[in-house]
Amino acid sequence: MPVTTDIVAAYRGPRTVFRRLLAMGANEGRALAIVMAGCAIFFISEWPRLAREAHLTDQELNPLLGGSLMAWIFIAPLVFYAIGTLSQFVLRIFGGTASGYAARLALFWAWLVASPIKLLHGLVAGFIGPGPGLTAVGAIWLLVFLWVWASDLREAGWGRR
Repeated sequence: MPVTTDIVAAYRGPRTVFRRLLAMGANEGRALAIVMAGCAIFFISEWPRLAREAHLTDQELNPLLGGSLMAWIFIAPLVFYAIGTLSQFVLRIFGGTASGYAARLALFWAWLVASPIKLLHGLVAGFIGPGPGLTAVGAIWLLVFLWVWASDLREAGWGRR
């Protein structure tokens, strides 16, 4: 199934889609592609906000974009691998049986599934700026991300013996 179809399907039933991803077998290349796609979308979502910031503060846009590129494309995936591994250790403490791959994939997939809302967040940040609208979209993004991540972790083996 195309990834865009899976993202839409994950809003209706995240555990079903994640179960299908796990059934494909452990493939670190696929996991890396998922986290890189999510980070690329997050990088793109920063463009309107950075353009607004550059315009309002009379800065050059290119250095701001370069810093965002470095953060989202090169550093963030490494941080996500660390968080995914840490989440597996936390699951083990609470009796979970998730493999390291499944725990990482749960985080990466939740990140990618929530990324379309981050695109909206970036547009609101760029065109409207700080305010209740930006806060509301950010809160919706966070809730969707946490909901999908928790659902995926549950499917991966959280609380199972």
